[in-house]
Amino acid sequence: MAQQIAGVNPTRMELLKLRKRIKLAKKGHKLLKEKRDALIMEFFNALERARKARKELNEKLGVAHRKLVIAEAVSGTRAVKTAAMAVSPAAGLKIDTRNVVGVIMPAIEKRDYRRKLTERGYGFVSTSAKIDETADGFEEAMNHVLEVAEIEGALLKLAAEIEKTKRRVNALEYNLIPKLVATQKYIRMRLSEMERENFFRLKIIKRRLTQEA
Repeated sequence: MAQQIAGVNPTRMELLKLRKRIKLAKKGHKLLKEKRDALIMEFFNALERARKARKELNEKLGVAHRKLVIAEAVSGTRAVKTAAMAVSPAAGLKIDTRNVVGVIMPAIEKRDYRRKLTERGYGFVSTSAKIDETADGFEEAMNHVLEVAEIEGALLKLAAEIEKTKRRVNALEYNLIPKLVATQKYIRMRLSEMERENFFRLKIIKRRLTQEA
């Protein structure tokens, strides 16, 4: 049996307050359950997107690494490293936020990180075409890296919010609402007892007054 809320006076005013609190708690419980279910649905949708994005990323990275091995075989490791050191930094990321079921998540600006040969910064005349192909491969993979980072970041936030919402749902369902209901029953029982006591008290007083008359 659920415990009662301590320190509550068994009065009709308290009973009215409890009814309102129970109604509000049940409404909050329903809304939180709906939020939890929506979050779980969004989590599994994001999980599926993450699996696909991770698979594509692994494929792109595999292609890029094979091109790197070929470039090192053709031009030599030193030439590849020299070209890599000369590459100019890519444009910075623009990160915004988006609201999903009340959860603020990072949103990385979608753009193509592949660059033209003349935009990379290394001397393309003195390097082989295999180095250019390697750069193409890794730049293409970069687009998928950012996509995976965004989706997996969203998964972490969704998982944390699901856990927090589940705790709040359970606190209402298994703690607060049962306590409120138990306290409501207790007050009703005490009020009924008090009414019976008053009834018998009035009856005794009436009998005495009749006898005295």
